[in-house]
Amino acid sequence: MVICSLASGSKGNCTLVSDGRTHILVDAGISARRVAAALKPFHLTPRDIACVLVTHEHSDHIRGLRHLSLPVIAPPSTCDALEREGHIPELTEISGPDFEVGSLGVTAFPTPHDTPESMGFLIHMGAFRAAVCTDLGFVPDEVLARLRGAQYLLLEANHDVDLLRRGPYPPFLKDRVLSRRGHLSNEACANAVAECARSGLRRVTLCHLSEENNSPDLALAAVAERLYAMGATPGRDVLLDTAPQGGAAIPFTGFAC
Repeated sequence: MVICSLASGSKGNCTLVSDGRTHILVDAGISARRVAAALKPFHLTPRDIACVLVTHEHSDHIRGLRHLSLPVIAPPSTCDALEREGHIPELTEISGPDFEVGSLGVTAFPTPHDTPESMGFLIHMGAFRAAVCTDLGFVPDEVLARLRGAQYLLLEANHDVDLLRRGPYPPFLKDRVLSRRGHLSNEACANAVAECARSGLRRVTLCHLSEENNSPDLALAAVAERLYAMGATPGRDVLLDTAPQGGAAIPFTGFAC
């Protein structure tokens, strides 16, 4: 089993999920060359990837698809957008929440973001479940219900609200990020992690951190503070780390490792 953020943030998003038999990517917002280089440490090439699950059509999630030439599974409106771009050999619309990709089970769930459709994914490997949930303005109860089923969670912690409000973004962009169809704050992320920690969550990788409006230390501190407040100890009860913008995060290979 391997789950690893290969890139995360506004410059590109891509996550590898593998149970050792079926290998998939969630998003491909970096170049095909970068994808190939990121897969090498796992002894994989793009030809080994069964498909790319696409969360939505923003460029930082689809940039590499054209040159990867891999099958894509995505929300219907995202498929429409990709079809107009061309060069995708096989496009499959998500028509229901549950489907399979090889030996992996997948549950797709809608997330609130400023696109016609945006999805998160809960990926089943036998009894183990991992969730990839990024690009959402808040965490609705329906999304939280899906995340509570995961032992491993890759969740957006985009910004510190005070940094964003004081920062260089123009007002319209600040409003977009702070909206309920924007991006998730450290505080909102921390609250979701705390709720999931009551339901068996063991490890969290904080992703899609803004370079201008956040830092790994701020994001980790916000989540750790919330966990302590509920009586959980970060590093013991829930392992925490962050996904960097420019490269791969620490791979998850199972809790015994």
